[in-house]
Amino acid sequence: MPEREFVPLAIAVLTVSDTRDLQSDKSGRVLVDRLEAAGHRLYARRIVPDDKYAIRAVLSEWIRDPDVQVVLSTGGTGLTGRDGTPEAVRPLLDKEIEGFGEMFRVLSFESIGTSTMQSRALAGVANGTYVFCLPGSSGACAEGWDKLIRAQLDYRTRPCNLVELMPRLGE
Repeated sequence: MPEREFVPLAIAVLTVSDTRDLQSDKSGRVLVDRLEAAGHRLYARRIVPDDKYAIRAVLSEWIRDPDVQVVLSTGGTGLTGRDGTPEAVRPLLDKEIEGFGEMFRVLSFESIGTSTMQSRALAGVANGTYVFCLPGSSGACAEGWDKLIRAQLDYRTRPCNLVELMPRLGE
């Protein structure tokens, strides 16, 4: 088979946190650094509080924008009362990618053991845009990108990848 060309994507990064700003947001920085190193383009980066309506407002804006192809979020996927990213995101998804959360927890088990069951990482498709919700730790963001997301957002990945499905997401 002939080698495929890399397809750079426009990716937005959302950090969900009541305490972080751009200077202290290590997890958001990990995602930005990795997506840019892979050859993708940072479309936008925002930090919002752990509030499902604030999360939905930004996510709705981005999934409505045809120039945003992927959203990576970090934070708010735990079990505490303020952790509401899954509750904010799920109603906006047209389809959930169940395998993402399952695989993320399997891979995390290797690093953090049974604590991985506290993660509610998830992914899906909303209005033709891929949305990935990762925990708020920089290690979890690095692991999620390095071991799952990067290869699936690379058109050269065989036998299949999420990029090649993009033209058909709106069917």
